[in-house]
Amino acid sequence: MAGRRAGVTDLRGPRLLNSDPTELKTALANEARALGFDCIGITEPGTIESAGQHFLEFIASGGHGDMDWLAAQPERRVDPRGLWQDVRSVIMLGVNYGPDQDPLAILQQRTRAAISVYAQGDDYHDLIKKRLKMLARWLVATATCEVKPCEVKVFVDTAAVMEKPLAQAAHLGWQGKHTNLVSREFGSWLFLGAIYTTLELPRDDSEIDHCGSCRACLDICPTAAFPAPYRLDARRCISYLTIENKGPIPREFRKSIGNRIYGCDDCLAACPWNKFAQEGREAKLAARDALRAPGLAELARLGDAAFRALFTKSPVKRIGRDRFLRNVLIAIGNSGDAALADEARRLLEDESALVRGAAVWALAQLMPDEEFAALRTEAIAGESDESVREEWRAAS
Repeated sequence: MAGRRAGVTDLRGPRLLNSDPTELKTALANEARALGFDCIGITEPGTIESAGQHFLEFIASGGHGDMDWLAAQPERRVDPRGLWQDVRSVIMLGVNYGPDQDPLAILQQRTRAAISVYAQGDDYHDLIKKRLKMLARWLVATATCEVKPCEVKVFVDTAAVMEKPLAQAAHLGWQGKHTNLVSREFGSWLFLGAIYTTLELPRDDSEIDHCGSCRACLDICPTAAFPAPYRLDARRCISYLTIENKGPIPREFRKSIGNRIYGCDDCLAACPWNKFAQEGREAKLAARDALRAPGLAELARLGDAAFRALFTKSPVKRIGRDRFLRNVLIAIGNSGDAALADEARRLLEDESALVRGAAVWALAQLMPDEEFAALRTEAIAGESDESVREEWRAAS
């Protein structure tokens, strides 16, 4: 990609005079681990052709939902050379964020919120980007390029890079039937980053698929988001519905969401390869106590400033208070705890129509029918937003 953009760094610098490719690869791996990366592999830019075709089919099917950025300039995504024509090697790196407890256990605590493991600590983008830059600078300073200076670009989940297929090609793991990366050493829990370089480095063998006949990740999905093994319909995925989706959560999925207020780890946690997984060693990625199992009542009371304070440095902050409260209210409706109806009723007065609409649904689940009907008659007359009025009508 020409020029600079978020997640992309173009670095150049002086080089030493003794860079045997094999020795350089070994030194690179040692430096990566010294910087806190847990695994590293190298591949060539032309190794993900079949994955690129799979991606184009995914876009054509509409499985990406409203994530229009995925469909933009697909030629840049399906082949690293479409993003940067000078790339000769792709260095893939992983950071383990394995949890210290079962992510599925919180789903039984219906009055508490389930937040995806990756969002319980600091935002991984900032941490990994900083380390990628450090490693890239080391590589530029160490490598010898006789024809022209060594160039590098770094990416961490913010550009048109197919990280998971490239990680498989670089032997970091394989894409499981849930379409996520699975590692024999770290299970489902790897954050990925990439360094593109003009250097020609020895490549690793691609990892083979070790899923066999297992269907654990497919069968556990609460919303049946996998129409077939290795195929995802994001429009049905709870992570998409609670994070990427900007509007009301479709009614057909609300009860299946349970108490998941940000993302979903079910398909990741169900993978039997997690028996080999290790707890992450990076303190900044570790779960904060306040985000492990927060109470739904407390979350429903968060104003904008309190929301931002609680989720400082967390990915959760990016969805904003309104979408966050939408998710909390769906969880309140699924809690079965009538005592939480007071929190939902208070949010009927919220400035956001998105929040008010979710509050209507939550109350419909928790209040006795006659009491809810009386409230509906009173509230619908004073509601100016048609989407909220429709929630009242649909709940009758």
